[in-house]
Amino acid sequence: MESSDVVERVRAICLSLPEVVERDSHGSPAFFATKQFLMLWDQGHHEHDFAHFWCAAPAGVQAHLIAREPGTFFRPPYVGGRGWIGVRLDGTVDLEEIAMLCEDAYRCVATARQLALLDALA
Repeated sequence: MESSDVVERVRAICLSLPEVVERDSHGSPAFFATKQFLMLWDQGHHEHDFAHFWCAAPAGVQAHLIAREPGTFFRPPYVGGRGWIGVRLDGTVDLEEIAMLCEDAYRCVATARQLALLDALA
């Protein structure tokens, strides 16, 4: 799957979550559920010259994923210190894992009401 197709899949996953809006931030698509939970870089950003996204994550997940798969996951600049995860989209991509990461990121910032809406979809 081309990275541009994967970028569009990430966008679709994010926009399928309750009350998510997409806004441009720093020249790239960003997704918000009250607060920002994901930033999508389709052409690369800084030293990362490949399609990728940064997303919020529960405590400890960043270190675990980077240790497990350093070719796919990385500590992004700016938000990495808050536990966000960088995820490459230019290689073999597991769309089920991407969907789980997007939902987990959403859960990190969503309100109780938004979480109830999400859980009602399951």
